[in-house]
Amino acid sequence: MSKAFTKESDSDDEDDSTAALSVPLPPGGKNYITPEGYARMRAELLQLMDDERPKVVEAVHWAAKNGDRSENGDYIYGKKRLREIDGRIRFLTKRLEIAVPTDPAVHHGSDQVYFGATVRYADEAGDERTVTILGIDEADSTQAQVSWISPIARALLKAREGDVVKLVTPAGVSEIEVLSVTYPEAGPKADSREVSGTPP
Repeated sequence: MSKAFTKESDSDDEDDSTAALSVPLPPGGKNYITPEGYARMRAELLQLMDDERPKVVEAVHWAAKNGDRSENGDYIYGKKRLREIDGRIRFLTKRLEIAVPTDPAVHHGSDQVYFGATVRYADEAGDERTVTILGIDEADSTQAQVSWISPIARALLKAREGDVVKLVTPAGVSEIEVLSVTYPEAGPKADSREVSGTPP
């Protein structure tokens, strides 16, 4: 067995960058995710396992045969990259195991806020914003996406168009009005594990 497959030490179990991305779920909470988000994470996992990891293992094995490992840049970098890949694989595997793919399109046409909704709302000053409520592992704040456990999502969930809800933040409590609620239209199934239940 190649030494590239052996564990360096317990301290190498979790890559720092992966740990930083790991957002804890609420106690007893489910890891809701859209079918598209699930498919992206699964594709990344398979790409790491089937393509990138074998290439890095081969490079490390080659570098290990080139003399003193303590001064071998290719070997040192390869081992570091291998730990990063293994940490990401562990992270993705754990998250996908507890993922609950949920299709927002089942609520298409509804004016109530559920997981997957795109919500336009106004704050007390009249400023309007739009957010899409997605899973913890897929929400991208640069794309106006928030996770379903974020304060704004918690305030909006279950509200309907026209409702005024309280938003609790570290800066205090404010009121926001739900102006519109939209969902994507049903399309081809993204994953066989997709469910149509009603998350928060």
